[in-house]
Amino acid sequence: MARSHLILGGARSGKSRFAVESQPRQARVAFIATAQAGDGDMAARIARHRAERPRHWLTIEEPFDVLARLGDLAGRAEAAIVDCLTLWVANRLLRGDDDEAILRETEALAGAVKRAPLSVTLISNEVGDGVHPETAAGRRFRDLLGLVNQRLAAACDAVTLMVAGVPLVIKSTPEGSRDHAPQAP
Repeated sequence: MARSHLILGGARSGKSRFAVESQPRQARVAFIATAQAGDGDMAARIARHRAERPRHWLTIEEPFDVLARLGDLAGRAEAAIVDCLTLWVANRLLRGDDDEAILRETEALAGAVKRAPLSVTLISNEVGDGVHPETAAGRRFRDLLGLVNQRLAAACDAVTLMVAGVPLVIKSTPEGSRDHAPQAP
């Protein structure tokens, strides 16, 4: 049965490593990467993440249309990892998308995750525990990502919070049960 899993945590908390290590060794996994190599640091980070993944996995680089790429995977993969929603939201904001458009796409993604014929693991940063952003743009991003995370957490079978490389189970729906908490506001 297809399962859905949201992995949250701060920067360098071990989210991506945990997601990769959680996949069965020989599974056909599609990795949807939302990062764009805008500078040398990000290019190095992308290269490091690529090296950590099994070579037989399919990598799809998609900074904006995660929903469409996920929909393209039926029959091509047994599982998908989306890394990460934080950059997906940032990419959409930088492109000029308004909050309502991003939240509508989030609702569509939540629905797709519930119906997916493959297991889906979503990765996102938990940004609400950090320093209060100084700028209006920073607060907008934090608040929007918080809403995105809430809506996807409600849709997923499991939610894990990574802290210092240690997974803390926040939500675990028993195998075979697709009952989910109500959608967050």
